[in-house]
Amino acid sequence: MAQPFRIDVHHHPTPTAAIANGRRAVPPNMKDWTAAMSLEDMDKNDVQTSILSLNHPIIVWPSDQAAAIKQAREWNEFMAKQAKDHPGRFGVFAVLPILNVEASLKEMEYALDTLKADGINMMTNIGDKWLGDPHYFPLFEELNRRKAVLYTHPMAPTCSANALMPEVNDSVIEFATDTSRAIARILFSGAAHKFKDIKFIFSHAGGTMPYILERYTRHPLSDKQLAERVPDGVVNYLKRWHYDTAQASHPFAMSSITKLVNVSQLLFGTDFPYRNADDHVKGLRECGFSDADLKAIERGNAEKLLPKYAR
Repeated sequence: MAQPFRIDVHHHPTPTAAIANGRRAVPPNMKDWTAAMSLEDMDKNDVQTSILSLNHPIIVWPSDQAAAIKQAREWNEFMAKQAKDHPGRFGVFAVLPILNVEASLKEMEYALDTLKADGINMMTNIGDKWLGDPHYFPLFEELNRRKAVLYTHPMAPTCSANALMPEVNDSVIEFATDTSRAIARILFSGAAHKFKDIKFIFSHAGGTMPYILERYTRHPLSDKQLAERVPDGVVNYLKRWHYDTAQASHPFAMSSITKLVNVSQLLFGTDFPYRNADDHVKGLRECGFSDADLKAIERGNAEKLLPKYAR
């Protein structure tokens, strides 16, 4: 067998303790997730390491802040245990009790310094506060100081959750759209310029952002205040960030995002268990990438961003 080499930056476990705490949208056979389930798919597709992160249905914070803080700690320790029990196979993007900034700063410190998490995971919005809202600035300041990785995952805003049709999951439309909302908020709040050392990862190849790019670039032309918040130019900020291939490993998405950013900014992602690694390995090979580009997307770019996994 070939030695596993791919690094998956978009991989979801489902901690058993969290199952009752919010809406569940995992496939029935994955409700009681175990590391073995992930490892089986990884081994079939030469994935060496998957960075674990919690997906949106799990992150439904209770109004009781003490409960939210306890929940975040339990989830982070659960993921860190998987990494410890399976050396080199799992990493962690840690979650925060995001509505409580002070508690989030403490959890960030614990996750990065004690648990040795690979970065922090934030939803594109929580409580209808999109990333880039001043609520997040104390957290962004610390992430910027650390030059840390901030992995983002979309979530339907409260106002549009389940709004299309009951039988059409939010992920079909709202997830890609909410990533675009968060990107706009980060840009036009001035956060992109103020916190240049945060290493952002946006899921699903940037959502709908590449397609509506001209709306991002033209809007500041008619608004001096917005223009002052993106002094380097919208496109230059977007080119600095990273984008994963989860749910986007097909020519329609890849042809769009690669017109905007260099291949060096793309990271292999699977969205397991909603999709599997095989889907994305095969899909990327239908996008016209060279062998060198595929090696960069599937491993090389992640090694640079997360050097502890470099060979």
